[in-house]
Amino acid sequence: MSNHSVISTDKAPQAIGTYSQAIKAGPTVYLSGQIPLVPDTMELIDGDMEAQIEQVFSNLTAVCEAAGGSLQDIVKLNIFLTDLSHFALVNEVMARHFSQPYPARAAIGVAALPKGAGVEMDGILDIA
Repeated sequence: MSNHSVISTDKAPQAIGTYSQAIKAGPTVYLSGQIPLVPDTMELIDGDMEAQIEQVFSNLTAVCEAAGGSLQDIVKLNIFLTDLSHFALVNEVMARHFSQPYPARAAIGVAALPKGAGVEMDGILDIA
């Protein structure tokens, strides 16, 4: 028997491939990447890059809560941007959602993301 379980919520976009929104293994939750999809429509949010970043944090929040945690329980956050000039904006928005101690983090520039999104984030959550 495996000691991991699937985390799923309708408050975040449904998985659109062969993956789960998150997997819990003991006190650790591995969050799949979230792009700025609106859960009800499964379409990218209308608006600028700030709106996209906020939607990603909203989606991550929903999955964290479904796992029994919160954004503050994220210990490692990976941020993928199609334009690294938005990095300062990510920091600004992130400061509204996190307090110290901040998670470890990587920000990676990529050529493209699913559905033409400008940002995607995944992470690891510790809900011990």
